[in-house]
Amino acid sequence: MASEKEHIVLEAKALAIGYTSKKQRSVIAEGIQFQFSEGELVGLVGANGIGKSTLLRTLSGMQKALDGDVSILKRPLSSFPPAALATQLSVVLTEAPSSKNLSVTEFISLGRQPHTNWLGRLSEKDREMILWAMEQTDTLEIRERKCFELSDGQMQRVAIARALAQDTPLIILDEPTTHLDLYHRAYILKLLKRLANDTQKTILFSTHEIDLAIQLSDKMIVMTTDSIVVDEPCNLISQGHFTDLFPKDSIFFDEETGSFRVK
Repeated sequence: MASEKEHIVLEAKALAIGYTSKKQRSVIAEGIQFQFSEGELVGLVGANGIGKSTLLRTLSGMQKALDGDVSILKRPLSSFPPAALATQLSVVLTEAPSSKNLSVTEFISLGRQPHTNWLGRLSEKDREMILWAMEQTDTLEIRERKCFELSDGQMQRVAIARALAQDTPLIILDEPTTHLDLYHRAYILKLLKRLANDTQKTILFSTHEIDLAIQLSDKMIVMTTDSIVVDEPCNLISQGHFTDLFPKDSIFFDEETGSFRVK
């Protein structure tokens, strides 16, 4: 729980997520409670199909909650018009962007759209933010290249740069290390850790890199079929929550090393 001096950026109260169709409800998870403060890196983990993307879509306003409340900076998520929400929340999705024919600079500049005037012209401040975002993500050297020319690791850094250029207090990323090799998976998550610390933005990401998330996250959300638990990684380890993530017949969690091992 955050202290009174900390600014709560993202909060969920009695949240239930899932789907509705023909007046029927399909609940994926319920009773979700948490508070995340500025500067925190939060990892979301769970088995495939457990509902991680559904939770992220609900927290970002792409999908309606079944019950409960989500708030950004103590304002209900449902009260934000789309234009206003885009100044509070930026999202980096797993899917490849449809605008890959743009240059890196043009792609990152899209992050400034919520802040530009009705003509869409970039101000001096906009250009400064774009340059700053490229500096933070080490993308300056590739700024003239087309997005379709980039490797997966480079494209992920460019996508993060666009979110930074958007200059929102909250950034949500859906599996930012998908398709990356081990080095670039570690690089991206270390980049997110540094950005959360240096910019004081709240960064929430889902991942299958549980070992790395344990090492780098300030807090984690652990989703299983029975519960959703939110706490600091060290507490989650001591409470045994990682042991329930996968079937125990082939893999187990080593609490001493904080990693998964094959039986």
